[in-house]
Amino acid sequence: MTKTLQSVGERTLEMLRALGHAFFFFVDLLRFSPGALRRFGLVVGQIHAIGNLSLVIIVASGLAVGFVLALQMYYALVAYGAAESLGLIVNLALVRELGPVVTALLFAGRAGTSLTAEIGLMKAGEQLSAMELMAIDPRARVLAPRFLGGIIAMPILAVLFSTVGILGAYVVAVLLIGVDAGNFWSIMQSKVDVWRDVGNGMVKSAVFGVICTTVALYQGHETQATPEGVAYATTRTVVIASLSVLAVDFILTALMFSTP
Repeated sequence: MTKTLQSVGERTLEMLRALGHAFFFFVDLLRFSPGALRRFGLVVGQIHAIGNLSLVIIVASGLAVGFVLALQMYYALVAYGAAESLGLIVNLALVRELGPVVTALLFAGRAGTSLTAEIGLMKAGEQLSAMELMAIDPRARVLAPRFLGGIIAMPILAVLFSTVGILGAYVVAVLLIGVDAGNFWSIMQSKVDVWRDVGNGMVKSAVFGVICTTVALYQGHETQATPEGVAYATTRTVVIASLSVLAVDFILTALMFSTP
C-alpha cells in the first residue's frame, strides 16, 4: 500500500512538474512573439509550410464530411418533414463544431507532427545548441515564428474546411437528392448569426491553433536527441494535442452556447 501511494505521489509530482515547465515554455513563446513579427518573412514562410501544405488533406476531409453530413441529416430530417432545415443544420454543425475541431485534429496529425520532428531533428543535430553558442535564442529565432504561423494558419484552414463542407453538402442535398436550392441557402442566411456562430467558431479555431502549435513545439524542444526520442515525441504530440482539443472544445462550447 505504501509503495502504491509513493508511486502515485511520484507520478503526480512529475505531472505537475511537466505542466509547470510547459506553462513557462508557453510564456516564453508569448514573450518572443512580438519580436518574431519584426521578421515577418519567417512567419509567412511558416504559414506556407504549416497551412498551405495542409490544404489537400483539409479540403479533401471537408468535402467528405460535407457529403456524409448532408446525406445523414437528410435521412434524419425527412422522416419528420423538416428537410428544408438541412442547410441550417449542416452550416451550424460545420462552423460551430466540426470545422474547428476536425481541422485541429488534422492539424495535429499533419502539421503538428511535422513541427515536432523538425525541432527534434534540429536538437538532435545540435543546431539549437549552435545557435545558443552564437548568442541567438532558438526560442526567438526558430520557435516563435512557427508559433505565430500555426496560430494564423489554423483559423484559415478551419474556414476552408467549413466552406468546402457546405459546398459538398450542397452538391449532395441539392444536385443529387433534389432539396430546393432556395430553401437550402435562405434558411442558412436567415438563421446563422455571423458573430455568435461564425465568430465563435473562429475563436475556437484560434484557441486550438495555440494548443496544437504549443504542444508540437514543446514536444520537439524537450525530446531526447535520439531517433527514438523524436519518434516518441511525434506520437505524444498527436495524443496530447488531440485530447486537449477535445477537452477545451467542451469547455468553450459550454461557455459560448450555453445561453440562447
